[in-house]
Amino acid sequence: MKRLLLLNHQQEKKKWEPPVPTRVGKKKKKGPDSTTKLPAVFPTTRCKLKLLKNERIKDYLLLEEEFVQNQERLKPQEEKNQEERGKIDDLRGSPMNVGNLEEIIDDDHAIISTNQGPEYYVSIMSFVDKDLLEPGSSVLLHHKTLAIVGVLQDDVDPMVSVMKLEKAPTESYADIGGLEAQVQEIKEAVELPLTHPELYEEMGIKAPKGVILYGAPGTGKTLLAKAVANQTSATFLRIVGSELIQKYLGDGPKLVRELFRVAEENAPSIVFIDEIDAVGSKRYDSTSGGEREIQRTMLELLNQLDGFDSRGDVKVIMATNRIESLDPALIRPGRIDRKIEFPLPDVKTKRRIFNIHTSRMTLGDDVDLEEFVMAKDDLSGADIKAVCTEAGLLALRERRMKVLADDFRKAKEKVLYRKNEGTPEGLYL
Repeated sequence: MKRLLLLNHQQEKKKWEPPVPTRVGKKKKKGPDSTTKLPAVFPTTRCKLKLLKNERIKDYLLLEEEFVQNQERLKPQEEKNQEERGKIDDLRGSPMNVGNLEEIIDDDHAIISTNQGPEYYVSIMSFVDKDLLEPGSSVLLHHKTLAIVGVLQDDVDPMVSVMKLEKAPTESYADIGGLEAQVQEIKEAVELPLTHPELYEEMGIKAPKGVILYGAPGTGKTLLAKAVANQTSATFLRIVGSELIQKYLGDGPKLVRELFRVAEENAPSIVFIDEIDAVGSKRYDSTSGGEREIQRTMLELLNQLDGFDSRGDVKVIMATNRIESLDPALIRPGRIDRKIEFPLPDVKTKRRIFNIHTSRMTLGDDVDLEEFVMAKDDLSGADIKAVCTEAGLLALRERRMKVLADDFRKAKEKVLYRKNEGTPEGLYL
């Protein structure tokens, strides 16, 4: 009976049930279920992928075939371009630098210097003639490794080679109007020591080393130097003072040394330096590197004029129209032994210059040169030449073969106006 009651009591107890889930804190999902997003897989999908792969392979093969055809089509053009490029390289040659040999270390190595930078320790190629290598000589260097690939036997500076006149000037002493005293002085100082040096030995004096010609512009300084070059058979080297001013440090003094070395090798010779005031101006303390380099060039010029080495048969002629600006050390006796002044022409000289320049001109009957000779105008020799040339051009303009007096008057007015142009009138009154 008790067992029955206990069983009934257990049956009456409710079974445990899980709690009902709540929706608090959970976002309701919208849209279809994620399982519906999967693509439908059919048996034909693998076949489509295979066909797409075959199409891509086919396109690649077509592109490769077209590329090969283009290459074959362009091959003759490429060969032609290479041939033309080879011709250009042959014309251009191998790029090389020029340097100076400072020291030979052994048979295969040396130290060289270039203008662009410091000294380098480089190799000497096996085909270079070692007998020609000596310190101070000019050598050819490879453009990348700077190895020595050749020797420049004729190490004369190209600028100095240009300065040497191969043909003598055509001007002579007969083309110089007046200036008899100046011609006599330059003959005694330059021409006679080269042609008859024994006369100075018998006299017991040393021949002058050089002369300086100074005076107003257009008075015949350069013309007289050309006449001296024409009269003597000596080598004539002509240089302008501004050519001695170089860009890099030390190139100016080196050019001066080269100039005098070439003059000694080709002795007897005459070195004519025009416009010497470009490098020979008075020295002063300057902070400018360019001014200091110009002064170094002048110091080398002084050394060459009056150094320990004898100049021998090398004569120097300098010309300037500003002798007051030159350094006293340059024009002292011993370096420049004679100073020859070129004044403005007097009446006699003017008449001679007019006769020289009008000797080949056809003059009219009314032309009286004395009218222009006796005029109180400051005409230099160059101005007189300009007047004669301008008068001829005025006659040519009117298709006349004769030059009239009116042409000379107009030409003279024009030349004087151009000469005084820029000078305010009445400034010196």
